[in-house]
Amino acid sequence: MQRYLKIAYASKPAALVLTLAFIPRFIFAQEPPRKEIDINQFIADLFPVPADDNDNSELYESLYQLYASPLDLNVASRDELSNTLILSEKQLNSFFEYREKLGALLSLYELQAVPGFDLETIRRLLPFVTVNPAAVSLGKSLKNPSQHFLMFRTSKILETQKGFSPVSPDSQSRTRYEGSPFNGYLRYRNARSGFYSFGITLEKDAGEKFWDWSGKRQVYGIDYTSFHAQIMNRGKLKNLILGDFQMQAGQGMVLGSGFSLGKGSEVIKTVYRSTLGMKPYTSALEANFMRGIAATYVPIKQLETTLFYSRVKRDASQDDSPEKIMTSLPVTGYHRTPTEREKHNVLTEQNVGLHVLYKLSQQKGQVGLTVLNTHYGSLIRKRAALYNHYEFSGTQNWVAGFHGDYRFQNLHFFGEGAISKSRGTGAVAGIIAGMGRRLDISLLFRHYDRDFHTFYGNAFSESSRPINETGAYFGLRYALTRRWQFSGYCDFFKFPWLKYQIDAASQGHDYYLHMLWKPSKRLNAYILFHEKHKQANDPGSEEAVAPLITTVRRTAMFNLEYERPLRFSIRTRFQCGDFNYQNISRSKGLTIAQDISWHFPRVELSARLAWFNSDDYDSRQYVYEKDVLYAFSLPAYYDVGTRHYLMLRYNLTKKMKVWLRWSQTRYKDLEKISSGLNEIDGSRRSELKTQLMYQF
Repeated sequence: MQRYLKIAYASKPAALVLTLAFIPRFIFAQEPPRKEIDINQFIADLFPVPADDNDNSELYESLYQLYASPLDLNVASRDELSNTLILSEKQLNSFFEYREKLGALLSLYELQAVPGFDLETIRRLLPFVTVNPAAVSLGKSLKNPSQHFLMFRTSKILETQKGFSPVSPDSQSRTRYEGSPFNGYLRYRNARSGFYSFGITLEKDAGEKFWDWSGKRQVYGIDYTSFHAQIMNRGKLKNLILGDFQMQAGQGMVLGSGFSLGKGSEVIKTVYRSTLGMKPYTSALEANFMRGIAATYVPIKQLETTLFYSRVKRDASQDDSPEKIMTSLPVTGYHRTPTEREKHNVLTEQNVGLHVLYKLSQQKGQVGLTVLNTHYGSLIRKRAALYNHYEFSGTQNWVAGFHGDYRFQNLHFFGEGAISKSRGTGAVAGIIAGMGRRLDISLLFRHYDRDFHTFYGNAFSESSRPINETGAYFGLRYALTRRWQFSGYCDFFKFPWLKYQIDAASQGHDYYLHMLWKPSKRLNAYILFHEKHKQANDPGSEEAVAPLITTVRRTAMFNLEYERPLRFSIRTRFQCGDFNYQNISRSKGLTIAQDISWHFPRVELSARLAWFNSDDYDSRQYVYEKDVLYAFSLPAYYDVGTRHYLMLRYNLTKKMKVWLRWSQTRYKDLEKISSGLNEIDGSRRSELKTQLMYQF
């Protein structure tokens, strides 16, 4: 079978259609096994240099949701496939031409016949896609779910943290955590991709009470509860969700929650935000989601209309005035002490939204309109500081945006403009171009007014929010041969108004260079260099308004990996960097990490040994770690010491799996680790984690 498919793959498109017409379609009856993906490594390959102000948890959750609900290739839109960041514009064109000419796919093996799809691309794509050859009734789909599991996870810091220790007579702080040092996580999901999904997520952080009940605050026993029920593709009703959900539309100016991708080694695709529509919210992150009802209706083939209503409780900090004005909206999700519990779900947030999408014929593009109205139950006004002068203040905000994109051959144009109630505006415009077989480029311009207010927007930006910024980005990727690939980007940005700890208008730039060598499917290596310049207040100044100086952060990395599928893999990483206040001070950091994994019929063992040396916390190094399934680990390596972990996964039965993970960081020069109630007396920090998963 593979011989015939490779012949078809090598032929011209016209000959391909003729050849496949005579290939018996029943040869595609069986499916390749679905690989259990290491999402931590997937993210590490895409974004090897994490952003300073982003822990990547939302990125992890969005990729997890994509993995947990694989796309049906027979109904998937171009934006949904583009969002995997695996297929190029040319490959997307080839796939949809293939599907248009030959109809629905009968098997994933059929991907080998799509022009431009090499085996490496297919291997990377398989964990995120599936094929449902024929539509079935909702009743039949309920009897044959593609996912049906119950998962429980718990972990504990083995050393005693201050928040769990007795209060000593001479202690200045009398506050302690109210719950146990164990955290708990429970998830149930029953779903079939493209048909329905039902899920519940429960989570308790270490230090939180095990049980609490407050219906007014939407606290139902466990500290955090998330639930959803969804049906899809029922005639003209494309999507209906009850419970918790998120939505991605256009370039994220109005709605972009949870699906934001930043700057990384994928220098081309990350500038474009895909219109994914509504997705169930299954994360344990306790903010930036909606709770209510949402529906997408398709009155005609090319037109989609989405309406949604949400009423959810948010954490908020209040001032001491009689009006109880909300001064900030914390997103940590911690409710361990009386002070933290006072902020728990005290603010009502109500959202009403509309999205209309019109798709052009032949996958040429689309245009859309998005409107969101947000109302808070109490007045929000940030503390009086000059940099907060243009921040949102009030109880109501609306924001409306118009987006569109158009494809002409290997050129993809896209953009979105939006305006908020304050009359502040924002705009994004870009192009992705395939310049032949080996060269791809991307170009993006952005501008967000200092008073542009979008609470669920997450457009491309240097800051964590699209506000008070103007910038231009250029990315390039060149495949010299199948073995060698070069990529890089440069980004220039300005902040017209003040920012936190930046007492004047500021600017900066960064650039990134990446070289990949892949001589075989088992061995690959890459080197990269990243440098970012940003302005900040002079830390040594005693003036009322501190002058700005330039900070520079550099990171260089070498990564080598060898893998024998289903047997073992070895990964070695050298990473170094520095951080300096230009002409004032400089700190340097270095990390060497060695990973190895062994695969046996029922057991997988994974381990790491790392050594690190940094002058201070400014030159810390972030290195991704392998964790239990659906968990995320990205510790900061700082000071001098070692970091190691050992993880076991054991298949107890065909339906039950168990994970056990032990990790430890040892510091050479520290007598205390962390601060506040998280403080540990000593130079070691160890964690034990276990997870049990039952697949029905």
